[in-house]
Amino acid sequence: MLIQPIAWTIAGSDSSGGAGIQADLKVFQQLGVHGCSVITALTAQQPKHISDIHYVSSKHVAAQLQAMQDCLPPVAVKIGMLGDETIFNAIVQFLQRYQGKLVLDPVMIASSGQALFKHNQEKYLKQFDQLFPYVDLFTPNVMEACALLNRSIQSYDDIQEAADLFIQKGVQTVLIKGGHVAQDVWSQDYWTNGKESCWVASSRYPDKNYRGTGCIFSAAITACLALGYELKDAIVIAKMYINRGIRLAQSVDAHTAYVMHAPWPEDEIDLPMISHIPLAKQALTFPSCGTSPIGLYPIIDTYAWIESLAQKNITTVQLRIKHKTGNELEEEIKKSIQQAAHYNIRLFINDYWELAIAYGAYGVHLGQGDIHQTNIHCLRQAGLRLGISTHCYYEVARAHAISPSYLACGPIFHTTSKTMLFPPQGIAQLQRWCRTLNNYRLVAIGGINENNIAEVWQAGVDGIAMISAIKQCT
Repeated sequence: MLIQPIAWTIAGSDSSGGAGIQADLKVFQQLGVHGCSVITALTAQQPKHISDIHYVSSKHVAAQLQAMQDCLPPVAVKIGMLGDETIFNAIVQFLQRYQGKLVLDPVMIASSGQALFKHNQEKYLKQFDQLFPYVDLFTPNVMEACALLNRSIQSYDDIQEAADLFIQKGVQTVLIKGGHVAQDVWSQDYWTNGKESCWVASSRYPDKNYRGTGCIFSAAITACLALGYELKDAIVIAKMYINRGIRLAQSVDAHTAYVMHAPWPEDEIDLPMISHIPLAKQALTFPSCGTSPIGLYPIIDTYAWIESLAQKNITTVQLRIKHKTGNELEEEIKKSIQQAAHYNIRLFINDYWELAIAYGAYGVHLGQGDIHQTNIHCLRQAGLRLGISTHCYYEVARAHAISPSYLACGPIFHTTSKTMLFPPQGIAQLQRWCRTLNNYRLVAIGGINENNIAEVWQAGVDGIAMISAIKQCT
């Protein structure tokens, strides 16, 4: 039995190796997934031109699907180029029995500009409607979305409206790749499930024909889904994979380049930025926490702790108050800020950013649920430092768009201090965060005690936040 999770790609073969089945299988291998293929078309092509396409019969596509179902069942499947409307029925019959994740990337036009379907375009495009109810993620680019909806897409508003129409057609979620909408310096994709949405922004690179970017991006999402990642995390990881591939692409000539493939992406430069509106410009970085490390970072609920912590040479503290309101809350925050200033302690106020500004706190710490309710611009204008909690790739990318003073990563281990919606990340993932987020100060949190604190420090973090352990030992 295979140890690696299994992912399938149902797509066309690119004889030049830059896109299609060949690119998908490279991605699967690099990300640690066993890849299987169902080939829908054989192309004779070079980077700039397709000279011939042989469309595989519906019967043979069905035979490929059947051959692998019993011994190599997939956890996740990607559908790319289909080409001939006659094979849709075979695909649908498979999907009616399939229980895993499905990513549909409606490849219609080659990078060279040639059509990748056999007959009448209108007839071919209508066939996609029968696939939509099975799709977990639909990933058209702007041109493909225009063709499928028979409408023009010229702006970010148009992209949002188009995405909503695909949701109405039955897909669970849609990500429209907006790289072809050149409104600003960013390449911005739009994701929605009909209830929530976000923009995924990355830097633009020199205008070239980067072969197979859509295939590679959707294959990377599929691989991450097969590995068990949540969809929004899979999108961020896949974006890092394709951003790195484009950044390090190998040029064929002045106009064409092949995306570079490598193992797990770990470079901060490739991390996208996630926001609830299209990103207009790079966020200004929040002030740093100075030259001294954050160190041991107690989370307390009253100013009464500050004096004793200062005596133990603690330099950074977070005040998190959950059970006070009104004047009592404000007085607690005021006294905490005064005490921290007296002992030269860097005090971060959890959540109550307006009171933190009013009384001159050193900084504010926000959970992910607090970001939308906070005026980030006001915090910047006031000169406060900012820390943000993160638990996964999606939340890291969301915080990255704000450029905070530090990122808190957790839970590292199981914790009883608060109810957690995320599983423990473990030391290996913490080490990966330290390798990736090398321009941020990282604070580890969650289940850290005297028995495991040494290995957390060894991972390379700048600080360790503690709640229960501090109270037990103080």
